[in-house]
Amino acid sequence: MRGDPKLYKILAELNIEYDYHEHPPVATVEEASRYWKDLESAHCKNLFFRNHKGSRHYLVILEHSASLEIKDLEQRLKQGKLSFASPRRMRKYLGLEPGSVSPFGLIHDSENHVHIFIDENLRNSEKISFHPNLNTASLIISYSDFIKFLEWAGNSYEYVKLYG
Repeated sequence: MRGDPKLYKILAELNIEYDYHEHPPVATVEEASRYWKDLESAHCKNLFFRNHKGSRHYLVILEHSASLEIKDLEQRLKQGKLSFASPRRMRKYLGLEPGSVSPFGLIHDSENHVHIFIDENLRNSEKISFHPNLNTASLIISYSDFIKFLEWAGNSYEYVKLYG
């Protein structure tokens, strides 16, 4: 299986079952959606931001088809001016490369620096999918197991109405 070996070890320790689906490398949600058509789960867009000073970092998780302007996001999250975090910051805080952003990258955030915003529309999902920290596969897990993973990771998170 492709992806982060440390992640698979943690999922096993947490008794989190998953469906593994391999696909060609995909850097965007638009590319990935071609390989999701037969997969029964909510597919997510994962965006990694920093605040204006670069002192706080945020992972924003929303339904893959949602579109959201950064200015609108700034108003909804109430965190001040936001910009996409650099690849260097992504590696530092999540251990990930661009195109592979996933909440599973929180396994590398030992200081629980990254705060997560989850679109409240995802709360009703039975299953949810993310990259296993590499953009050549997708893992589908139950939504309750996703929350179990977040609780294990220890990062702060909150639900927010991001669209609709």
